[in-house]
Amino acid sequence: MPASILLWLPGALFLLALVMAAYPMLATLRIAAKAERLVPASGKFIEIDGNRIHYVETGEGRPIVFLHGLGAQLHQFGHTLFGRFGPNYRLIALDRPGSGYSMRARGASGRLPEQAEIVRHFIDALGLEKPLVVGHSLGGAIALTLAIEHPEAISGIALLAPLTHLEPDAREKFGPLYIKSPLRRRIMAHTVAIPAALKYAEATLAFIFSPQTAPADYMVEGGGWCGLRPSHFYATSTDVMAIEHDLGRIEQRYREITMPAGILFGASDLVLGIDIQGWPVMEKIRGSISSLSRGLVTCRNSSSRNGSSLS
Repeated sequence: MPASILLWLPGALFLLALVMAAYPMLATLRIAAKAERLVPASGKFIEIDGNRIHYVETGEGRPIVFLHGLGAQLHQFGHTLFGRFGPNYRLIALDRPGSGYSMRARGASGRLPEQAEIVRHFIDALGLEKPLVVGHSLGGAIALTLAIEHPEAISGIALLAPLTHLEPDAREKFGPLYIKSPLRRRIMAHTVAIPAALKYAEATLAFIFSPQTAPADYMVEGGGWCGLRPSHFYATSTDVMAIEHDLGRIEQRYREITMPAGILFGASDLVLGIDIQGWPVMEKIRGSISSLSRGLVTCRNSSSRNGSSLS
């Protein structure tokens, strides 16, 4: 091999490596810019414990606070449910810290007690008098934590396909989101995670909404595009890693809940199964559930997952 080739070959390989590294980063920036154009911030902002919380509200009367699931955002409720309520309700949906357009405080862990305390302080900051809290999926776990650790702040909980118990195969189920290292999590968020999520979005939504089909307007009106941003992926992965720290302890305290509670579960839900996440929690807080809904309400499809982007 000529000496001249040996001289420029390392440089060419280095340049090729730079191009290969830059491509997913540029693709991520392009996708994120499109996401922010299609689904911009649409509500108000408030500072809570160092977290910049984005929220929307409408109406007057009895307050109801909505907590979305893993990887979702406030459009999950605003687009699908707000229009179904009659008058005399003040409806408030927030992007949980790090999700949507809410910014998580520096050093925050995303653990369940931390998120429940933020919701508690959010309730105080808005001057809400003992609101009903609606929690979907991971938001359901946070609502349960709130009911256990801050029962004086709320009047009841309504759980939609809630995450209630640890599952032995959780790590396999969460797959690419299960990233222990915060540094690796951030690198993934700004390189391959967002292009990969967009590439497999159709298949992911088909799985999440099964046995129904995903709403045609989900990506824009339902806020799906909002999840295709590095900050959102990083927060979602952080939430996944935080779940196992506290959920096992929280689930041991469900019998302490005495406030009214109700559960709606899709019997065919593929993401969170009713046998693990539904029936056991009903048995543990049967007294409070019976005062509101006469037990566990089941649907023959996954309609209770309406609007979720991950879980």
